[in-house]
Amino acid sequence: MLAAPALGTELLRLQAGPMERTLTLKDLEQFAATGKLPPTLQEFAPLITGELQALLNQTFEIDRQIADRFLQDLLKTRDGQTLMAQLQQAIPHSSSHDLQFAMYETLNAAEKITPLTILAHYPQQELTIDLIMAGRLALQLRRADLHSQILSPVLAEQLRVKSSRSPLPRPSFDPSQLGPLPVRHRNLVFEDRSRRRRISVDFYHSHQAQGPLIVLSHGFAADRRFMAYLGEHLASYGFTVVALEHPGSNIDLLAKISLNREPGEVLAAQEFIDRPLDIQFLLNEIERRKTQWPNTGKLFNTDQVVVVGHSLGGYTALALAGGELDLPALRSFCQKSSPIGRSPADWLQCSAAKLPYTTLNFRDRRIIQAVALNPVVGHLFGAKGISKVMVPVMMFSHNHDAVAPILEHQLQPFRELTVNKSLIAILGATHMSITDESNSNSTMAQSTLVREVMGLDAAPVRALVKGLILSLVQQHTEKADIYRPFLSAAYVESRSTPEFTMRLTRELPPEVNRWMEALLLPSLVPDATRSVWFNLNQRWVALQHRLRPPRSCRGQLDRIFNQLLS
Repeated sequence: MLAAPALGTELLRLQAGPMERTLTLKDLEQFAATGKLPPTLQEFAPLITGELQALLNQTFEIDRQIADRFLQDLLKTRDGQTLMAQLQQAIPHSSSHDLQFAMYETLNAAEKITPLTILAHYPQQELTIDLIMAGRLALQLRRADLHSQILSPVLAEQLRVKSSRSPLPRPSFDPSQLGPLPVRHRNLVFEDRSRRRRISVDFYHSHQAQGPLIVLSHGFAADRRFMAYLGEHLASYGFTVVALEHPGSNIDLLAKISLNREPGEVLAAQEFIDRPLDIQFLLNEIERRKTQWPNTGKLFNTDQVVVVGHSLGGYTALALAGGELDLPALRSFCQKSSPIGRSPADWLQCSAAKLPYTTLNFRDRRIIQAVALNPVVGHLFGAKGISKVMVPVMMFSHNHDAVAPILEHQLQPFRELTVNKSLIAILGATHMSITDESNSNSTMAQSTLVREVMGLDAAPVRALVKGLILSLVQQHTEKADIYRPFLSAAYVESRSTPEFTMRLTRELPPEVNRWMEALLLPSLVPDATRSVWFNLNQRWVALQHRLRPPRSCRGQLDRIFNQLLS
């Protein structure tokens, strides 16, 4: 049991190399409130930016019970010990005991959770902060966000439709609008006794059927209703849609997080096997039973299946399309990566690292197309496993996705695909932007730990998803020619709004590839000496000369790099 402190932190001693200054916590609070530096901080002005002020003011609305469980489990693991050691480097003379107390006390007692309230609950009157080490940790924490800031203007410019000589004809209809057929909806539960899994399924269909069967696979901690609007939309055009719930990674899992389970095991490793097997089992059951359904059996075309998956469901879709898990590559990443720099998707993918295999392949020949919405990919398929995908792929990527960041989870895997493929980049959207509007009040939506654009604000994103996926599955029907123009870069770009820049590409341009290669280089461990900073700056100048970024991007890129150097 941690004892309550007699005093909270009142004085902060800031160090940056030979420079050292002492200020009160109230001075920092005043800076957070006004943006004005107190006299004690004037010498550190180059290191203290508006972004620091925003960080100090950020309020984290999170489920405290879940956060408390996660923290307890994390601190028992090797990753937790590494994280604590990194924090102690940034906060010299601190103890693991006191740091843990500050975290727990903030979760239990603070009216709101901000960086300042955590400092206020540290159980010592004086606290030393090494600004250089703290800056390193901040860079690791913001790595994915900085990647996104650098890549976003490059993607917007390089994926823009360059020629207007053949403008898109004005379509006579909008594929994002609901179709003419009435939609029927029903729910069934299937029992897979061999794996002890109860799989609840929602069916969306009309009185007639055309084209392939469409399967919807939700992400981690979601449910079968996550993309209900898409099921309704496709069924209104005559497609049969099956939305299943994966029992080992659905919304109920959040309430079942065990205090004895490590964070890397919040998602059981077996779920990376069970998810594709859930869909294979479901297709087998429908094939077996549809002869017993005289009125509706003909609606289920199990010979041609399109799998649409979001997040972890995106992994599921790619696995069924032939993507081969590379477990040694995944284990290597999880052992070497710093826990403080991992995205939520990285924590999830590392759950699979304990699988006792070298490779795994779930290719199902009934799958004729995969749609991966903000997929969790990362290192799951290694450098070559994604090239084993055997069917066309449409992949969606959102630049403000803080859960499955754009570079390592979408752009890099997309580049390695060797099949007919398309990438839809929506700049301005987040991980949950494609979810059904009814999920706007979910735990994820209310959390400010990860900023999400959802509900009415994300209506243009859902409209594009509906129109593109409808046009995609229509390519397997006699109406293919009518819908093909909607699968063009010009059409996608025309759907852009002031809030969302929308792009489509079949291949990443050379300029985008060069920026990706630069960002994917092994991270440099910065040294506090001038020579290292000078070398970094020289490398940045050389990189800009080599890559020649668009003029409109240069100011923003320089600003980001200057933040890195400071």
